[in-house]
Amino acid sequence: MGWLFYTDGRVKTYADEKAEIARLCTSHGDTRKTELVKACKVGSTWYAAAKVTNIDGTPVEDTTYVTDADGSITFAAVFLTRYDDGCWGYKDMEESAGPVESRAPLSLLALLSELKDPDSYAHAWRQRCQDWAAIPDYEEGDKIKLAAPVTLTDGSTCQIVTATHYKRGRQKRRCYRIEETGGLVRLSKASLAGSELLSSAKGAASPVLAEFLAGRDA
Repeated sequence: MGWLFYTDGRVKTYADEKAEIARLCTSHGDTRKTELVKACKVGSTWYAAAKVTNIDGTPVEDTTYVTDADGSITFAAVFLTRYDDGCWGYKDMEESAGPVESRAPLSLLALLSELKDPDSYAHAWRQRCQDWAAIPDYEEGDKIKLAAPVTLTDGSTCQIVTATHYKRGRQKRRCYRIEETGGLVRLSKASLAGSELLSSAKGAASPVLAEFLAGRDA
């Protein structure tokens, strides 16, 4: 399915988006009904868990999912969203299509029914989501070895960095100090996949504070 944009202005806010995702995940047919269980927005992408039950109370039979104890199945759907000339639009796909966007939180994955085929696109998608969730959020002063050297804009590379921050206005922004040069670099979360913590900052003074104090003593 391609992109669908709403030109009537009905979707303008986060609450509007969430309500529309809920509507899209809800249906009542003659024999089955589908209802939204949970929806989470990560960036501009919505991840949803939707439960399917039979109207007559009999267990749902499905070729992709193992029926849950209550007779239902719960699957994941992904909604890419964006605004174009003020109009909100979406493109949706089920997990069985193996969406590229794979940052669904673990709390949503925990709601999904077991898959019958461990080699399915849906299984691979869930694994990518788990891999993303496993990337650590490092603390100030943590020394890290990246899984592979990162090439910078000047052509140089770095692999050992220390978590720190810089300020833009009143906001702190995460960045990393390069071991070899002392320069600062911003790294995407994806570039931290497979990284190794060499030393922890817990219990140690902040390197930013240490630099400040060293400057005062100079």
